[in-house]
Amino acid sequence: MADSVPRIITGDTIGPVDSTAVPRYAGEATFARLPRIDEVSQADVVILGVPFDSGVSYRPGARFGPSHIRESSRLLRPYNPALQVPVFASQQVADAGDLAVNPFSIDDAISAIERGARALLERTRFVLTLGGDHTVALPMLRAVRGPVAVIHFDAHLDTWDTYFGAAYTHGTPFRRAAEEGLLDRTGCLHVGTRGPLYTDADLSQDVELGFQVIPAPEVDQLGVTGMAERIAQRVGDRPAYVSVDIDVLDPAHAPGTGTPEAGGLTSRELLATLRSFARLNLVGADIVEVAPAYDYAQITGIAAAHVGYELLSALAARKAAP
Repeated sequence: MADSVPRIITGDTIGPVDSTAVPRYAGEATFARLPRIDEVSQADVVILGVPFDSGVSYRPGARFGPSHIRESSRLLRPYNPALQVPVFASQQVADAGDLAVNPFSIDDAISAIERGARALLERTRFVLTLGGDHTVALPMLRAVRGPVAVIHFDAHLDTWDTYFGAAYTHGTPFRRAAEEGLLDRTGCLHVGTRGPLYTDADLSQDVELGFQVIPAPEVDQLGVTGMAERIAQRVGDRPAYVSVDIDVLDPAHAPGTGTPEAGGLTSRELLATLRSFARLNLVGADIVEVAPAYDYAQITGIAAAHVGYELLSALAARKAAP
C-alpha cells in the first residue's frame, strides 16, 4: 500500500479503512473508504467518477454527483447481512477517482469517457460508474463491448430521439445505444418509469428498440419478489448492464436529482431488487443523476451509495456461489 492508513486486509485483498482505528468522518472520501487504484496491484472491480452534466435538459448539478456519493458512502460497512457476504473480501475493489472530461463539448466528453472506460476495462473485469448525467451511459455501453441486456431503473424512458436537435443528451442514450447495436434487444427493460410522456408513440417506439417496461404503478401489485422475477426472466443469462438513474426513487427518497417525478420506488424496494442480481451475469453498471444542490441531509447521496453497495454485494455473492 502507498500509505500507512490502517485497512481491513483479507488475504491479498485490501479493503476499506478500518473504522475502529480511523473515525468515519476523517480522511479521504473514496467510495466506502476503499483504496485508490494506485494503492493496489490489481483490481477486480473499479469505481469510476464521471463529473459531467452538460447533457441535462432541466436542473443541472449532477457534475457534483460523484463526490457527493463518495461522501455519503462513509458509513458503508464490509459485511452485507442480507446476502450474507463479505463484500470486499473475495474481490479487490478500488476507486479510480474521476475522469476529467470536457464540460463544453458533449461529443468530446463522450469520446473521453469511452476511452477512459476502455483503458480501465483492460485492467479490471467490472466498472461501476458514478455520474454525472445519464449521457454517460452511452460511452460506458460502448466500452463494455456489447451487445448487452440493459436493466434500466429510471422514471423516464431515455429513448427519445433528440432534444432541441441534439442527438446526445441524458434523454437519448438508449436510443443511440440501440441504433449502434450495443443492446441485446431480446433482454432489455425499464423499471420504475412513470409520469407524463410526449405522445403514445414514445411507448411504441420504445418497444421497437427492444425494451419491456415495469412501470412504477405495477410495483404495488408485483412486489419486490415479482419485480425481481420479471427482470430475471427477461434477462436470463445474458451479459447484463445495470443503469440506475436515482430519479427512479420517489422524490421523498431522492430529492437531489434534476428531473424528479412523483410516485416512484422506495429506496427499500430498489435495494431489495438489486440484491436479487446476485444470480445475473453483470458486466457493468452506473449510478447517475445525483444532483446534490437539491439534496437534503444526504438523503439522495446515501441512497445512491447503497445502490452501489448492493451492486458490489451482488458481484461478491455471485463470485462466492458454488
